[in-house]
Order: sequence, then structure tokens, then C-alpha cells
Amino acid sequence: KQEMLQKKSAVLVDGVILNGPIMDSKAGEKFLEEACKIIMEEVVQKADDVTEKVCEWQAPEKLKQILDLEMRDTGECHQKILQLCRDVIKYSVKTNHPRFFNQLYAGIDYYSLVARFITEALNPSVYTYEVSPVFLLVEEAVIKKMIEFIGWEEGDGIFNPGGSVSNMYAMNLARYKFCPEIKEKGLSGLPRLVLFASEECHYSMKKAASFLGIGTENVYFVKTDERGKMIPEELEKQVQRARKEGSAPFLVCATAGTTVLGAFDPLDKIADICENHGLWLHVDASWGGSALISGKHRRLLHGIHRADSVAWNPHKMLLAGIQCCALLVKDNSGLLKKCYSAEAAYLFQQDKFYDVSYDTGDKSIQCSRRPDAFKFWLMWKALGTTGLEERVNRALALARYLVEEIKKREGFQLLLEPEYANVCFWYIPPSLRKMEHGPEFWQKLHQIAPIIKERMMKKGSMMLGYQPHWGKVNFFRQVVISPQVSREDMDFLLDEIELLAKDL
Repeated sequence: KQEMLQKKSAVLVDGVILNGPIMDSKAGEKFLEEACKIIMEEVVQKADDVTEKVCEWQAPEKLKQILDLEMRDTGECHQKILQLCRDVIKYSVKTNHPRFFNQLYAGIDYYSLVARFITEALNPSVYTYEVSPVFLLVEEAVIKKMIEFIGWEEGDGIFNPGGSVSNMYAMNLARYKFCPEIKEKGLSGLPRLVLFASEECHYSMKKAASFLGIGTENVYFVKTDERGKMIPEELEKQVQRARKEGSAPFLVCATAGTTVLGAFDPLDKIADICENHGLWLHVDASWGGSALISGKHRRLLHGIHRADSVAWNPHKMLLAGIQCCALLVKDNSGLLKKCYSAEAAYLFQQDKFYDVSYDTGDKSIQCSRRPDAFKFWLMWKALGTTGLEERVNRALALARYLVEEIKKREGFQLLLEPEYANVCFWYIPPSLRKMEHGPEFWQKLHQIAPIIKERMMKKGSMMLGYQPHWGKVNFFRQVVISPQVSREDMDFLLDEIELLAKDL
């Protein structure tokens, strides 16, 4: 009877019945409930279980067969989709595992995770107050607090997808400050613009120069010392060289926490040079910025308050969840908006019924933008500054513990004494220990780390990064981040390397 009534009142357009919703909400809710149970059981509850594998390694072609990646004309039943969810979790790398040391992020923060669940469910876009009232206010509050830790009295900022994008924002902003006419007139007629970064800077500086039309040849790389820090005297030489060539220097990018060695450039001395030559100082503190939270370790970034802009990624050391990255700018005169605004009339109407200064989306190069600051804010509210500080201090204390253990063990050799959470070392197997350190030794040692890495991944026991670097053969870079990591995990790391390499 109900079906007959619906057919009688059905409205058809182009053969499509428009009465009622097309989605089965009850079935969808049931699926969501079961999927969330899988996430809780297979991801969250196993996050600190060291008996679980870090990864269930499969070769690409085999994994394609296991996952059944083909999309078809008809949808699959919910039970099959739930099994796919289980498989995706099973064969993905568990970055929240205590023995995942592979990248500059790791671990799980439960408050940040809840924040992500909330924002994924609400599906907001952060550009105007009318569609994102809570998240715009949250972003404003977080940026204000981060600015305080940098040491500025005032400032501006925007959250964006990644430290690489933050560096690009800063480069473009510095160029706009140097020659504002570029926004309307473009690159033609400009002098040859030159920027400076250390040899150890993040590769995003080259990418940004390429993307913005500056050109990678116009990134002058400044020599670093044996610890990976930019040498200020070399920066001065490069600036003088650029001026003699008739180029127009406009930007210096210093790094606070380099990717491989974890080096912090001498910001005060670099700032002196920038002031003398009228150059914009950007500090890429994507990795090292979180040391600002620690009263014990913020000295690593001494002088950062003199920067014009700072990139800082709370998703790294502080576990705010990927992605959570801010570009912070000392200028509070609206420079960000002047540089990036396009004044879209369908979004940023000036005759709205509320204060339109809260429509901050025109400061971004994006239109749709995720509420990434909310993850950091909810976590910060839950833990407080002291809780975040404890995370930083403990991570660096564990790194120091590992360093001292490496010194005690035969076959392990540090590249250098770390000042942050990056611990770089070689493992020299017994067969090479009595060998003279000539070309053949280094060639053989170069092959050791990749073999150990392959074995640990196929076993699933842990994940640890390695790389060659500036003439040094392959070495391990161990990074401590997660608060779930313990002293026992540091001991396991060294024991496991010895076990995996005993026959090499």
C-alpha cells in the first residue's frame, strides 16, 4: 500500500524519481558502526602492542591481488567492504607502532584522533565564518598561541597542507614584499631574483623556486659546518656574490631542525646579515619548531623571534596528526591577504551581517581548506602546555639514552653527537670490523643498511630509515617522537639490528 501511494505521488524528472532520499541511512549507520569497531580493535587498541608487526610486507603485484582494487559497475555488499577495511589496515604500515622510527612523524594522540573523527564527520571547509564558525575561531586562537612561543608581540598566520607548502607561501610572500607589482604584472620586467638556503635545507626550497618561476639555479646553497649548520660567513659571501652579479637577493631560508642530521642554523647571526642587507628571513622550523614548547630545549631556536616568517608542523614532534602545519608571519598589517587575496564575490561578500574580518580564507592559496588547527587545539586543551613540553623532553631524553647505548656497543658508530631527536649511526658487522677504512670498506658498509632494512620490513619487527649523505655511505637515522616509545624499544632497536645482521 505504501509503495502504491509513493508511485501515485512520485515526481519524475528525466526518468529519475525525486521523492525521498536515495541513501539508506539506517544501513549506512550500521556499516559505520561496524567499521568504527574494526578501527578501534585493529588500529587504536593495538597501537602500543609491540608483539604486533609494524608492517605486513607484500610486494606490489601480490598486494594488488590481495586487495582486489578493481572498481565495478555494481557496488559490493557491506560484508565485503568491511573485509576490505580489515585488509587495508592489515597491509598498511602501522605508524602508531612504538617501533616505527622511519619518518619525522609517528605515534597516536587520542585527542587529536577524536578531533579528526569530528572534522571528517562534519566535513567543513575553513574559508568563511558562516560555514566554519568554530574552526575559524580555533585557528585564530592556535595561531595566536604559536606566535607567542616564537616571541613575537603580534603576527598573522594560516594553516596549510604541509611544511613544503608553508615554505612556498613564505617564498612567495617575501617576493611580494620585495616587489608588490608582481601580483598584477607577473615576472616580466623583474630583475633576477636570488634566495639563499643552506646545503642541508629541505628539498621543498628547490621545488618552490621552480613552481614560483624563480628557478632552481637562483637558489644559492650556503655551505654548512660538520654538524650541518649554515655558516653565516659563507652566507655573507653568497649575498655579496649575488649583488656583484647584478642579481636581486630577497630571501634567506634558515632551517631549525634539518631533515637528516637535525641541525639548527645559528638564527641570530643569520638575522644580523638579513637586517644588514634588507632580506626577508624565513625559518623552516617544520621539524624543530616544537622545541619552542620546551623550556629546556627552546634555546635550540635562539633568535627565531627575529624571523619574518616561520614554518612549524605540530604533526611531527607533537603528534597532532597529519597534516597539521602552520605558516606564521610577523607582519600584522594584512600582508598575507594582500599577497593572496582574489576577492571572490560569491564567498567574501563585504555586506554580510557579521564581522567579515573573520572570513580569513582569502589569505590562503586554497579555496577549500581543512580545519587542521582543530586537531592541535583539542590536544593542547587536553594536555596543556606542560603535557606537550613533557613529550618533547622525553623524546630528546630517549634520543640521548640511545646515543649513550650506541657508544657502549661494539659495531655501532655515531656520525655525530645529535642536538635533537635525530640519531645517525652506522652498524658495522663483525666481518668488517678489522678491515682498514679504505674505499673497499666504505663500499661494503654502504650495502649493509639496505639489507638490514629489507630484513626488518619483511619480518615486520620495526621500521628505521637510512640514507647516504654528503659523501657519507648509507647510515641509519633513528628518530624518537612517539610518547609510546620506551627505553625498552631503544634497547630492542640495537638488539634487532645485531640479530638481523649477524651473518653479514
